[in-house]
Amino acid sequence: MDTKVSRSPKMVPLGAGMALAMKRQKRGNISVAFYGEGAANQGQVFEAFNIAKLWDLPVIFVCENNQVARNSEAHRTTACTEFYTRGDYIPGIWVDGMDLLTVREATRWAAEYCRAGYGPIVIEMDTSHLHGHAISVANYDALQISDDMASKDPITKFLHQLLKNQPCFADELKEIDEIVASEMEIAVEKAKNDPEPDESETFTEICTTWPDQRKIRGCDAFSLHQS
Repeated sequence: MDTKVSRSPKMVPLGAGMALAMKRQKRGNISVAFYGEGAANQGQVFEAFNIAKLWDLPVIFVCENNQVARNSEAHRTTACTEFYTRGDYIPGIWVDGMDLLTVREATRWAAEYCRAGYGPIVIEMDTSHLHGHAISVANYDALQISDDMASKDPITKFLHQLLKNQPCFADELKEIDEIVASEMEIAVEKAKNDPEPDESETFTEICTTWPDQRKIRGCDAFSLHQS
């Protein structure tokens, strides 16, 4: 199966590492690594870009550009805000991240590009949030939230497209919406009420194959754990 990792800068080298494993396994899988534009200036991102292109790894690097990261506008923190060009030797494309069908087709094309053996590619998804970030929410809201933001919501836009082209009826969409809302409510309650996992689960299934006698190193050279 393909693998997706998200969303901080540390996920970019992780995604490249997964792509290396997939290339060695020769199964035709690809890795998709997500990071925000606020993370795009960190060194580990460019280190991962370099090794991914050097070895032509099958990975899509997706920059989710919501314009203001946590609470700072991109032009105040970044010299080049065309994030799809930041791969330098890796080709990149800009995509309207608020359009569901556009995102689907761009991702489909990028996946075919990677599977054809051309190596990595960068996609900048131009997007936004409807709510503030967990840090400095007030400042974020002041910069980000606008009166017409709700109309740009990708799910709302897609519903309007469906109704406009009449592939399905409004009552069918309402039924789907109710089912999803019910499933989400159940999932949220389960997450709230489930107990914390045992510490022993920290090292569970880290590797796909691992000899029984081998152990995984912990935070220091003296702590070893069974996977």
